Amino acid sequence: MRIVFILCGFLLNSLFVSAQTEVCLDLLPNPNPNDAALGVFTKYVNVMDCFEIYAESNISDAKVLYAAAVAAELLDNDEDGIVDDPLLKAQLASSQALMPLLSYEGSAGEDALMDNYEGEGISAVLYNQEIDPSHPGQWGYDASVEEILHTINHVGHTNIYPSAFSLQPNSSQMSEAMDVARGGQFINFPGTYPDEAWYHYDDYTCDYECMMIEYMYWSIVSNMGILDDPQTCSGIANEWELCSPVLFESMDVLMYALITDSQYLLPMLAPDGNYCPNSLGEMLGEESGMKVSPNPCSDELHLHLINAGEVSLYSAAGFLVMREYLKKGDNNIDVSSLSSGLYYLVMGESRESLLVE
Repeated sequence: MRIVFILCGFLLNSLFVSAQTEVCLDLLPNPNPNDAALGVFTKYVNVMDCFEIYAESNISDAKVLYAAAVAAELLDNDEDGIVDDPLLKAQLASSQALMPLLSYEGSAGEDALMDNYEGEGISAVLYNQEIDPSHPGQWGYDASVEEILHTINHVGHTNIYPSAFSLQPNSSQMSEAMDVARGGQFINFPGTYPDEAWYHYDDYTCDYECMMIEYMYWSIVSNMGILDDPQTCSGIANEWELCSPVLFESMDVLMYALITDSQYLLPMLAPDGNYCPNSLGEMLGEESGMKVSPNPCSDELHLHLINAGEVSLYSAAGFLVMREYLKKGDNNIDVSSLSSGLYYLVMGESRESLLVE
């Protein structure tokens, strides 16, 4: 079979391997070559206008596109071409969430980031040897799902849903669930865990917040079924015991209920490195439910709707700014009183970002 990379609908490359992979995303040169932190990277993918992949030159195109596909699958888990959660998209975009793909520890790219990066969009990195498109998310082979999920969770979910996922002790439903999973509340690694604990991470350098992010990852991928094989179960038992969806649902009742709560729209399906939805909206030239112009705008927004319906406007922080029932066709909305920044328009399955200047 062939591995097929499709960029904006065009076939770029075909290689003979054992499985077919399709990635409908653009692999581009670095758009910020003069940036002190990012300029050393040579390859770039913009994932759904809210998550960026930057890669050093010796990371293969296949690996770069694979990482981008994993990010897209986690953001658009039903693969309809639209980020599942508009609030998450807005938060990741406003924080400029990104995943650096590095050649090795201490590479030029890592040094540049350590010396110059001052943003809030990086929560993890991926090294070349940790990326294995032939074993998506499999423990011991591919860390792409883990590190990309860490970034989406840390930069996104913990900020837009703090009552559910805040990382401080006694601050959220997740902190309550983790204290149960660890057999008690331990601000630092206790040395040994109670016998009843099923989450017993033993890294002394990992503080409570770090433990929470790791716990969120283990929970999501357990529910996805990524860990459900004997080799993986054995390999991770020193840290996490609930390696199957059945074990996770039956034992970690609090966290299972939290991550499957539909209001948070967390991914339920495991990424496989393929991302080429049948309906890609604007990417494939299909008509979406609404058209926004001008964008950016400063005074009046023109909104053309294919059908009449309720339209909501959210700020980048996730606050509802406006909700109105608008007519089919052309509508004008006064945005002159809005603060400058990123907003998000939502109407049913149609979602459009809006920059107010």
